[in-house]
Amino acid sequence: MQKIPIIIPVENQVRELDPKLLLACVAARRGIASIIGSRLEIDFRIASFPGSIYLSKSMTARSIKMFRIMRKLGHEIAVWDEEALVHMQPETYFTRRLSAEAIQYVSHLFAWGRENAELWGEYPHLPERTPIHITGNPRGDLLRTELHPYFEEEAAALRKRYGDFILVNTNFSNVNAFVPGLNLFLPPKNPGEPPPFGRGATGMSRAYAEGLRDFKQAVFEDIKAVIPALEQAFPDFTVVVRPHPTENPQVYHDIAAGCARVKVTNEGNVIPWLMAARALVHNSCTTGVEAYIMQVPAVTFMASRDEYYDMGYYRLPNTLSHRCFDFEQLRETLASIFSGRLGAPDGDERNEMMDYYLEARQGPLACERIVDTLETIMAGRSQLPQPPVLDRLAGSYKANWRRLVKWYKSHLPDSKYRPEFQRHRYPGLTLQELNERIARIQKVLGDTTAIRAEQAAEYIFRIRAT
Repeated sequence: MQKIPIIIPVENQVRELDPKLLLACVAARRGIASIIGSRLEIDFRIASFPGSIYLSKSMTARSIKMFRIMRKLGHEIAVWDEEALVHMQPETYFTRRLSAEAIQYVSHLFAWGRENAELWGEYPHLPERTPIHITGNPRGDLLRTELHPYFEEEAAALRKRYGDFILVNTNFSNVNAFVPGLNLFLPPKNPGEPPPFGRGATGMSRAYAEGLRDFKQAVFEDIKAVIPALEQAFPDFTVVVRPHPTENPQVYHDIAAGCARVKVTNEGNVIPWLMAARALVHNSCTTGVEAYIMQVPAVTFMASRDEYYDMGYYRLPNTLSHRCFDFEQLRETLASIFSGRLGAPDGDERNEMMDYYLEARQGPLACERIVDTLETIMAGRSQLPQPPVLDRLAGSYKANWRRLVKWYKSHLPDSKYRPEFQRHRYPGLTLQELNERIARIQKVLGDTTAIRAEQAAEYIFRIRAT
């Protein structure tokens, strides 16, 4: 019996595409076809796809219009929150990342781990009918040792290109956004006035946003200063800076212009970079969690500290890394790592914490657990119920109108829909490149299923077993 297809939207290509492609491959060998590609482009064309299960990466207030459209068109919506592994304190997480209205359209929730499931369980507007499945996340799968061969060729190329290098991952999209309107605050219109909220402060109280801005700005200045200092302290190493996908990288290019061995790039998934790096330096970055799972030495540089954010919002990455509170301590820690006297952080307490936050570190992959759940959702159904004709027409009209509005907004200054920002987040790839990635995934999985990928539209592909 034909199975209901799934739609897998990707917002940030370097972070999300590979794990979501792994999910599509696992689904294909179970007979489930996928539509995968740019979230923006998929949402623009949502009326052209058959009734599917749409795997959304969020359920915020900004999701409401799109969720309404999808339900009118006959799609079912399941969600995991891409930002729920490292999240703000519950009261702010709830107002920022969850919408009481949006969640009413969601049929199933996929949690990163027990901590995520318990967090959602505390949300006062969670519908009783909405099940939470603790499956883990596809991003976690690619961190597992048995999946590392997928990236080995890229990692080897990075080692050859950069030699020994220190990886510096940044996390300052709140104060250094690619589009200034995405910062926590905008410049005040008149001198002396309080700055208005930017889109980055959505769902935050002013006190929380101001505290976070001050903290992140201080850390931002620390990291800008530490980059050239690392180059001077370790003359045999290159310093590779990877800005957050939604950051403006220009400030780092300006720093690199005054250095001999500082390189700035946002190329590819972070995993091969971690595989190739001698050590990671960060502050409050999810990459610190990824490095811990991969047993890559990671150091969080905490010259500027705020207990409320350091051990509240950013407790997980900071706890799972070696903590350094000044540059001399950072230099000594890195020197110990490079000499082999110090390895990656470990210990039972850290490992128990990681197990609490992330499911599927062992045993079946998170992708397999997610597909298991999808098959249960689909059981006995070859297609989703068709909405009434008037609903489908209304959904199609609203989808096309939304596309026109977004097109108009893309021509406004500081709009996140401007083409250069969208291509920064999702540069795209060819069908040949996609097929090469699929072949690598299947080789790592030992899967001989014949999988066919075809271009559905620009930046969108269909994947299915043949």
